[in-house]
Amino acid sequence: GHTSRVRSVHFSPNGQMLASGSEDHTVKLWDTRTGQCLRTLEGHQHWVWCVAFSPDNQTLASGCFDQTLRIWDIYTGQCLQVLPAHMVWSVVFSPDGKFLVSSGGDHIIRLWNPGTGEFLGTLEGHTNYVMSSAFSPDGQILATGSTDQTIRLW
Repeated sequence: GHTSRVRSVHFSPNGQMLASGSEDHTVKLWDTRTGQCLRTLEGHQHWVWCVAFSPDNQTLASGCFDQTLRIWDIYTGQCLQVLPAHMVWSVVFSPDGKFLVSSGGDHIIRLWNPGTGEFLGTLEGHTNYVMSSAFSPDGQILATGSTDQTIRLW
């Protein structure tokens, strides 16, 4: 369904949808039972590098080389928020859905309130691109991986 390379995929918490982000500047939502594309989310101006569903199965975050982080309603396809972030290579929601974390090309991890879009602060310490991030199951620890050859626990 995409017209260029797919950079990221993520299953919804209930397993009924799969999101994909592509170099064609779009995000697609797929029905995992039928394989059909449910909707195409448009608005990014460059490669969509990462996608992540919220734990409540209501929204999707997408990060892009256009230095934005977008939050989408997965049922209507409406873009709820455009956050002026950074070149986003990784995005993840905390298990309780209270935090959204983006990381990327500026070596910095940014914390957001996904409900309001409020910028909450940064975590700094990596000396190169931050390519991946993951929360522990209890949400108490954030792990980030970087091209500086380190993993940091926050």
